[in-house]
Formats: sequence, C-alpha cells, structure tokens
Amino acid sequence: MKMRSIFGAAYAAIAIATATPAAAHGVGETVTPHFEQTIPNIPGKSLVALVVDYAPGGVSPSHIHAKSAFIFGYVLSGEIESQVNDGPRRVYRAGESFYETPGSRHPVSRNASKKGPARLLAVFVVDTDEKELTTSVEQHTSSRSKK
Repeated sequence: MKMRSIFGAAYAAIAIATATPAAAHGVGETVTPHFEQTIPNIPGKSLVALVVDYAPGGVSPSHIHAKSAFIFGYVLSGEIESQVNDGPRRVYRAGESFYETPGSRHPVSRNASKKGPARLLAVFVVDTDEKELTTSVEQHTSSRSKK
C-alpha cells in the first residue's frame, strides 16, 4: 500500500508538470519544483517531484544527490543520457525509467539530442529536513576542502 501511495503522488506530479519553469541550473537545463508532500505513514520522509527540461544539447552539471534521497527518474519526452556513480552511460527514451540509491553521484545527465528538447520527471523520497537535493560536484569538493 505504501508504494501505491508513492506512485500515486508521482502520477499526480506528472499531471501538474505544465507549470512555468522556475530555475536554471546547467547549460540548457531548467528545473521546476512540482510537488512536495510529507509521507504520513513514513515518519520523517517526504516525496518531492521535480521536472527537468533540457533544451537541445542541454546538460546538468555533475552533481551529488542528498544522502537520504532515493530517486525515481522517468523520461517524459525526448532522450536523456545518464550515468550514475561509476555505472555505464545509458540513453533513456520517453516512457523509460531508472532509479538512484541514496547519496548517488550523477556525473552525466543531459539531453541526448542536439535537435529536440527532452523532459525528465525526478521523484525523490527524502528525509523531510533535507533541503539540498543536489549539490554540484564542484561545490561539494570546495566545501569539503574548507573543513
């Protein structure tokens, strides 16, 4: 029943994925928050859904995900090239999905096409108090060297 509730919320996020983009992070990448809700039957956890729009050739900077975040990625349109940790690079097409385990490093996330846009739904199950869902590898490295 818990998974049914989580996926129900993910589908609700897809349904509202037409809002105006909110922020740009990479070159040709716009990340839009679409859904955030605490999970009542899993204390301390929340479900957060983001839509990532990639312009043709758009790319996300190499980043690290929150240590508590389990992520479900679903390609809404176009083709997304992705690599998680030291795994292989793979191209996911519209309708395909993948997941990332807590604390994953995401060295490659980009639109696989230089001609058409791509759109990705990223659904995070994360500690409710976790506010930074991603940190650029560059920012993460510089903050570690200051310690």
